[in-house]
Amino acid sequence: MTMTMPEQNSPHQPDETPQRNMLVRFVVITFLVAIAVFWTWALFFASKDAVNKIDDRAWAERAERICTAATERREALTDFTRIDVEPTPEMIAQRADVVDQATDILEQMLNEVVAEPPTDAKGQAIVPDWEADYRTLLGNRRDYADQVREAGKNLPFYETAVDGIPISDKIAVFAGDNEMPACAPPSDLAA
Repeated sequence: MTMTMPEQNSPHQPDETPQRNMLVRFVVITFLVAIAVFWTWALFFASKDAVNKIDDRAWAERAERICTAATERREALTDFTRIDVEPTPEMIAQRADVVDQATDILEQMLNEVVAEPPTDAKGQAIVPDWEADYRTLLGNRRDYADQVREAGKNLPFYETAVDGIPISDKIAVFAGDNEMPACAPPSDLAA
């Protein structure tokens, strides 16, 4: 019976473990330094301005005043009649009418806001997109009122999605970025 001995490192085969350890350390340290540099930049040097913020602050202030007045007119339409249990056709029709009236107020509000365009180039470039999104949402609201009338029952409200998010969220982000929260779409049709 022959016994074999495990191979030992011969003087001709260098041990590679220290070199591998140094390479692994280098990669890990480089990665950690890169993370530290990124977070230093993100926290202290990156722009903190909102992407949608326009420079014409007077336009945004004027829009907020218009939207606040429209919100007050819309809130005056509030009807606390419960229609979740055995609603009558008259109650459903009344709900559709209130939705149309509220949408009319929103449309008038939007018309007033965009009647005077912002004076800055960025505002002139992105406000039309915001307006188009808002008009899409207004169309969704009008379609909903018609569907409720036709069905004769309270239906869930569905709105257009843009890039996988509800269009009202996109509109609200613009309003928030420009410090005009009253111009965000109402959530009066949310379930």
